[in-house]
Amino acid sequence: MAAMEMLGEVKVVACSVSAEVIDAVLTQRVDAAVLPIENSLHGSVAEHYDLLLASAVRIAGESLLRIRHNLIAAPGVGLEEIRNVLSHPVALSQCRKFLGEFRQAKAVPYYDTAGSVKHLMEAGLRDMAGVAPILAAKEYGAEVLVEGIEDHAQNYTRFHLLRRDEDARPEGFGVANKLTLAFAVEHRPGTLVSALERLRDAGVDLTKIESRPVPGKPWEYVFYVELRYAGEAMADRAVGALGACCGMVKELGRYAAA
Repeated sequence: MAAMEMLGEVKVVACSVSAEVIDAVLTQRVDAAVLPIENSLHGSVAEHYDLLLASAVRIAGESLLRIRHNLIAAPGVGLEEIRNVLSHPVALSQCRKFLGEFRQAKAVPYYDTAGSVKHLMEAGLRDMAGVAPILAAKEYGAEVLVEGIEDHAQNYTRFHLLRRDEDARPEGFGVANKLTLAFAVEHRPGTLVSALERLRDAGVDLTKIESRPVPGKPWEYVFYVELRYAGEAMADRAVGALGACCGMVKELGRYAAA
């Protein structure tokens, strides 16, 4: 849904895991990828920060998608028949209130939201429902039992459009005004403060900071920042400012903020 909203009528190639998505981009089996980076209720998708740092891909665009979760089952199945509710763990965590009150059924983690509906339809499971978008019910011939079961109406997911490092930025995505960077500092007092002060002095607006552990170096971290900027010169100053005080700096993409 996010890919079609961002790109229009494109062929969507489904992958089972996010690492497979990145591999499809790098091996040119696909032109680009769309992956979630943050949900307004659940928070950041940590795995995708790790993949961005480790892979020769960059962020080329950004979009926001309103997330509506629905309880979906096979046609003719009544709400009273449901004993298991299947969906991605993140989706289940966004529907805790409904699932907590729906005590007749047990929440069961699954690899995908729409995939849960596909599974119950293919297996002919009549004691199971999936938590997924309405499009999944239409795609697999299922029926919506309860609409809008998410905990909060203001439930949004932010998605990134990813392309290979060497690919040109696609047209139609607006003027770039947002920058995502990864950087690492020495493990001693004041180094992170110094790095953030340099970003302040460069004039950029820090809108998000995230940390991820460095494998093999306990209690050391890579920091990810999202910055709003006015003009490429300002973005260049920010990258240069970090480069002067950090052991590692990687630019993950310049793109138009959603």
